[in-house]
Amino acid sequence: MEDNLNPEAPSPNAMAVDQPEEHVVEPNGENATDNVDVVIINADDANENETAEANEAPLANNYEAMKDTVLPPLAEEPRILEDAVDTWTVQNWRQLNKKEHGPVFQAGGFPWRILLFPFGNNVDQCSIYLEHGFDTNTMPEDWSCCVQFGLVLWNPNDPSLYFHHFAHHRFTKDESDWGFTRFLELRKMFNTPWENSDRPLVEDETANITAYVRVVEDETGVLWHNFTNYDSKKETGYVGLKNQGATCYLNSLLQSLYFTNAFRKAIYHIPTQHDENMTNSAYTLQRLFYQLQTSTQAVGTNELTKSFGWETRHIFEQQDVQELSRKLMERMEEKMKGTEYEKVLPEMFSGKIKTYISCINVPYESSRVEDFWDVQLNVSGNKSLLDSFQDYIQVEKLDGENQYFAGDQYKLQDANKGVIFMGFPDVLHLQLKRFEYDIQRDTMTKINDRYEFPEEFDAAPYLDKEADKSGSWEYQLHGVLVHSGDLNAGHYYAFLKPNKEGWWYKYDDDKVTKATRREVLEENFGGEYRLPNGQLRTTVQKKPMMRPNSAYMLVYIRKTKLDKILTPVTADDTPSHLQKRFEEELAAREARRKEREEQHLYLGVKAITEESFRNHNGTDLTNFEAPSEQDAAAPTFYRMLRTSTMQELVNTIAEDIKQDPKRVRLWIMVNRQNKTIRPDQPVMDLRPTIEEAYARAAAHRDQALRVWVEVAEEVNADGEAIWPTYQGQSNGVVVKNDLILLFLKWFDVESQTLSGAGHVYVGKEKKVEDLIPTIMKRMGWGDKLPGDEKIQLWEEIKPNMIEGLKAKQTLKAAELQDGDIICFQRMHEKKSRLGLGENRSSEEANKMPDRFEDAREYYDFLLNKRVVIFRPHPSKCDATKYPEFDLALNSKLSYDKLSEKIGEKLQVDPTHLRFYTINASSGNPRTAVKRGPAQTLGTILVPSGYGGLNMNQRSDALYFEVLDMSLAELDTKKNIKLTLLSEGITKEDHYDILVTKSGVVEDLIEGLVKKANLSSEEGGGKIRIYETSNHKFFRELERNYPVISINDYTNVVAERIPEEELEAPSNMLINVFHFQSEPSRAHGMPFRFLLKEGETFADTKKRLEKRTGIKGKSFEKIKFAVVRRAQYSRPQYLNDDDILFDVAGNEDDFLGLDHVDRTRSMRNGIGDLFLKG
Repeated sequence: MEDNLNPEAPSPNAMAVDQPEEHVVEPNGENATDNVDVVIINADDANENETAEANEAPLANNYEAMKDTVLPPLAEEPRILEDAVDTWTVQNWRQLNKKEHGPVFQAGGFPWRILLFPFGNNVDQCSIYLEHGFDTNTMPEDWSCCVQFGLVLWNPNDPSLYFHHFAHHRFTKDESDWGFTRFLELRKMFNTPWENSDRPLVEDETANITAYVRVVEDETGVLWHNFTNYDSKKETGYVGLKNQGATCYLNSLLQSLYFTNAFRKAIYHIPTQHDENMTNSAYTLQRLFYQLQTSTQAVGTNELTKSFGWETRHIFEQQDVQELSRKLMERMEEKMKGTEYEKVLPEMFSGKIKTYISCINVPYESSRVEDFWDVQLNVSGNKSLLDSFQDYIQVEKLDGENQYFAGDQYKLQDANKGVIFMGFPDVLHLQLKRFEYDIQRDTMTKINDRYEFPEEFDAAPYLDKEADKSGSWEYQLHGVLVHSGDLNAGHYYAFLKPNKEGWWYKYDDDKVTKATRREVLEENFGGEYRLPNGQLRTTVQKKPMMRPNSAYMLVYIRKTKLDKILTPVTADDTPSHLQKRFEEELAAREARRKEREEQHLYLGVKAITEESFRNHNGTDLTNFEAPSEQDAAAPTFYRMLRTSTMQELVNTIAEDIKQDPKRVRLWIMVNRQNKTIRPDQPVMDLRPTIEEAYARAAAHRDQALRVWVEVAEEVNADGEAIWPTYQGQSNGVVVKNDLILLFLKWFDVESQTLSGAGHVYVGKEKKVEDLIPTIMKRMGWGDKLPGDEKIQLWEEIKPNMIEGLKAKQTLKAAELQDGDIICFQRMHEKKSRLGLGENRSSEEANKMPDRFEDAREYYDFLLNKRVVIFRPHPSKCDATKYPEFDLALNSKLSYDKLSEKIGEKLQVDPTHLRFYTINASSGNPRTAVKRGPAQTLGTILVPSGYGGLNMNQRSDALYFEVLDMSLAELDTKKNIKLTLLSEGITKEDHYDILVTKSGVVEDLIEGLVKKANLSSEEGGGKIRIYETSNHKFFRELERNYPVISINDYTNVVAERIPEEELEAPSNMLINVFHFQSEPSRAHGMPFRFLLKEGETFADTKKRLEKRTGIKGKSFEKIKFAVVRRAQYSRPQYLNDDDILFDVAGNEDDFLGLDHVDRTRSMRNGIGDLFLKG
């Protein structure tokens, strides 16, 4: 039948061709498809492309019997509303039009008809479709109808001759027809005897087409929905969460916690009003919950993951949901400490479990009771949740050679060993162990076995006989978290029941839909696909087809606590400061939206005032890119309607600077050819609009109109401004005289600053020296300078061109014009005669002091100025002793000169400094900077060929390290990164030890003793150096082993050798490592441990507790096992009466400590799961 389906064939109304029902529909979620050909095992099923033989198949006119063939059971099992059958007799086939419609008939209360393309819909086959029969004007706007249908083409003279197809579809206004473009090849229909008969299918130009239409209930409103323009909020009242990349696992967990209403209320009561910080995970979780409560669209989780401290790479890594849930609970529990809600989370999610060994024949029991936040249940080997609980609490008999030692009083006794629950929490999280270690494959695999779980169950049978059973321990299913796919690639989503009664909903990232009970339960049991009649679906190879989706976490709520846990959350429960903040953010977003929409109506104006120029300490008159809110030297920004007149702009600016508008005029700023921006001429006609003035200003490089604001110093009797030049006359004529507008800048040698000193008007024929009295008066320096001083004048032509002005030269001869800048400074005659200000070589520049004696030097500094942040190396420098600082430096500085300046700042020897570049993404140190004669600060921050890998380097910051020796001496050393263990193995200190490259391990130990201020080996005990790899012991290094040969890719560890191991031969030591559940999940610090012949493991554990330094409950939680190296076979767990010396008989055997890894690396080995905020 597949050959008759062509999804790409054109259709009159964009008709799509549905996949036949025997293809699995989206087993892996919305976008997944299953490419496996599927066969339905069904004794009554006939191949629809074969002739229906009379003795095996019903006749085409036996409509009731034909239903079983053309309307097979649907996987979704929807309720049947109505079946309808209609036959259209098509006559004179060859004379038909290209497109024909059959008569309208009713099914499910709606009109239907057959759509026929007798000669094919642009194909060489007959095309037949089912379509609704509504007139265009009578069709309801939001109409939809879910229909299973079959179309049968048959010979009216011989009903045993027929051909059929079947499908199902959601008919809507936009998808009004559905069917088969390639129904049957035309060459098989006419004149040729139909298979195994002597008559054609279409005989005498006549054939019947029967439509079997089964209208089914669309219980959830999304049956066979394509989700185009689907609105979750409108359809369900709830919204989803956006997937950032691979955060579907996070989304499913967050939705589950959100709909645990009591948890949501508890989160809202965490006091965050004084810590509304995006690094505070409690605050970002409150924000997320509030948005889920109030938003009409899917909510993003970016704020929350950023508060966790996650970077982009963490977003694209699927984490362990159980671990994430636990860490999130721990973090929220920390945030609630000291509040009235401090105990809410433990009361809600934490239960108690007892681990025991109970003697059968004597009154002796060893037990401990612990808290649990979730229960991990085995799926493998169990058919249902109740089987798993029974498996969890099953009793192990300790008898025979495996008897339990019950102390000196009772000695060896038969005993029962196991765990039993003392109490369950109100909200019970059950982790189903769908992922397990496969010994044969030496990898983690997903278990797809069928595993059933009930909507309700009684937990009382799994409680200890001493537990409180006065109340009911019945639980009701609240959530099912699902994983679809395999271990390496999959998708997570959740089914949740928000209310005590009512609908289940499916939360699949940003989409929320209603869900049936079957979708929640049957479809997430895993195992083989089953048909409604219980039979299995198989592949073409007759293998059962496995469901890729199955439940991996279940959430149950104690029935007596349902009202408490699912208590309604109202607006009053939401923190008022949170509501207020969102209202402010909404208003700000609305203002920005309105601003964007109206942006075309406005034009920005950037205005330089006398005040901003006075504060400017750089080149030109201002920096037009500087933010006016933060920089007093930045131009003031005005947002004006484009239709505003220049007069209105003047009025606005005048009001802002508190001046009479009559005394204010604006000069248009223009780009000069030398790339400076200077005033060109004043705007004397204030009638044009701002947009017209902007258009007249030539060569724009800015999206705003740039102006300089001039304030008149004199006014006439009428209060009108008197301008030195470009003065407007009563007849409207503007008069330009020979005065030039010049701007003055003062370089203050004493304070080493450059600042604006206002403007002056000077005649072109005046000499340069005529400016000096004006400057003296402007600066308040009196009428005459001391005899050994003079005023030096420079013209700032452009940032990299500063030229001295000749005193006797006229301004005209000096080619000065409106908008030019004159820089002046007071200078001692002696220094002037020494030639200060002349060009210097780069070598001399490096010798220059930090103090600049003339403006030219200072301008050169400004041109090459870089403000660089210097940070102490995070692992190699003491931040308390050497805190972060920044310096303004010349980028021409050589490496040695840079070291001098930083050494001076830190008060350390410059030769003992080493610098590191910084990774722009992570902020971590990159490589150490190499010292070289051609190396400058500029080339260090921006290396030549800046691109590729270097693009990820910060160009404004460096790390520094203060060395114990000079860089030259350092080149003769090898740096060993070493971990020093103390307090057993519980405390780790990390050191970088420098050892002469020709040295041996003995030298490394001496370096460690000195660096870590340890007692000598004579006083504190001998030190052992060993290497580890992948959390396992690799080798111990002999004391004469050359350090140059130490592997850079292993971890080097040092520890004091325990006294009992000092004289022990190597074959009496066993290698020990830590793992969690499976030996492949190694973690922690490995070590060596002394075996003692004949020692029971009960005594061995006491030595292990001392050896490791792990104490109390943490040690009690550890399970001990012998692990064989070969294939890492299953661990052999040890009992107290076992003798480790005998069990671990092979030199390759390990002792494994099985306990939870608090810093467990993720399954894919990329990094640790962590929450910072």
